[in-house]
Amino acid sequence: MAGYMRLRQICLVAPQLAPVISDISAIMGLDVCYRDGNVAKYGLENALLPVDTILLEVVAPFQPGPGTAAGRFVEKTGGRGGYMAIFCCEDPDARGAKANAMGVRTANVITHAPYHGVQLHPRDCRAAFIEFNHTDGSDDILGPYPPAGPDWQKFIRKDTTLALTEVEMQSPEPQALAEHWGRIIGIAADGATVKLPNTTFRFAKGEAEIMSGLTFEVADKARVLDAAKANGCSVSGDAFFLCGVTFRLTA
Repeated sequence: MAGYMRLRQICLVAPQLAPVISDISAIMGLDVCYRDGNVAKYGLENALLPVDTILLEVVAPFQPGPGTAAGRFVEKTGGRGGYMAIFCCEDPDARGAKANAMGVRTANVITHAPYHGVQLHPRDCRAAFIEFNHTDGSDDILGPYPPAGPDWQKFIRKDTTLALTEVEMQSPEPQALAEHWGRIIGIAADGATVKLPNTTFRFAKGEAEIMSGLTFEVADKARVLDAAKANGCSVSGDAFFLCGVTFRLTA
């Protein structure tokens, strides 16, 4: 099978799920395609919203406190930063083995046939979890993807939000983090960016290593920013803050 690597999901963490999902839906014009009962065993609830063919997921602990990895993440970071970058590829186990050989440990392996995922340890990845996954018989980006539900494609809306074009990562040493992520993902960094077929990871100077922002192409920036203000978000320029990250808008 030919090798490939695409961004499949971005996962954010919220202290409570409902208000954040309502805000994202109202501001960005996105619809929930699925709530995955499989995350309950981790003490979490979730919702996924398709942004074209990339899934935006939000997870939240059932109860406040450090009882779950996501809960510990919220406590440790003060709720700042994205939680996980999830990539689809031809062979998650082979990709994970290459990461292991770099000293990046495997944190979790998930198999819900026909889906198989390998999650890498965030301490070794730095800034966020990285997951590699593959769904048998679904190399079509609009094909089946069990974590997003049986008919996620039907929930794609493009009247407001058109695409997720960039993920911003921050680090005191952005170039070094870009090179590290590039080695893990298998796409060499180009300066302080790692360019995938369907989005770009941009690494910027910051005090801590976090997933700090998401850039979206939208149909009408002013309308989205007005909706962000109406929903109580802090707005600055063409951006607003929600669910631990900065949502940046381009037209």
